[in-house]
Amino acid sequence: MNTDKSNYVYALKDGRKNPAKIFYIGKGCGIRKEDHLLNIDNTSKGKFIEEIINSGGQVVVSVLCDELTEYQALKIEAEMISSFGIEKYGGILKNSVTPSGQKRTDKKLNVPQGIYEKAQLGLRFLREATTEFIEANPNGITNSDLARYLDLHSDNNGKQKDYLTYSILGILMRDNLIYKDRDRK
Repeated sequence: MNTDKSNYVYALKDGRKNPAKIFYIGKGCGIRKEDHLLNIDNTSKGKFIEEIINSGGQVVVSVLCDELTEYQALKIEAEMISSFGIEKYGGILKNSVTPSGQKRTDKKLNVPQGIYEKAQLGLRFLREATTEFIEANPNGITNSDLARYLDLHSDNNGKQKDYLTYSILGILMRDNLIYKDRDRK
């Protein structure tokens, strides 16, 4: 178990408001919290940072909690993002937690606030874990390897049906991050 407690959860805030208004939640270690200002990207968050700076305002960087393990920081970050919500789904954050897909609205279902963001964050972590596992094994892995070593096996009345791992691998193939070796099962 990793006991390194060098991680923290931070917020970027619009200093033009009083009090400063949160627009981004992240987790990191070292100078990660300042990186957004040092390397402004072309995302919604980056464009908003430029807007604040160009108007003479200041981006306030606040550490919300520190001395965390990576797992603790990831959990707190996910909870906070799901609580505030991301902008494109009615929330206030400019985080881009959705790696792909669209929010479904074709049925009349009760969708608890923040559940979509939690699912997309979870998917992001599964994608990252799968990609790291694949990169560490340059000769390839099978779906069975992925399911077994990441403990993602399902139990369908004693029949193995690893639909989750097939979905993760399918997403990575769709995004051209991995490919299927046609000679292997």
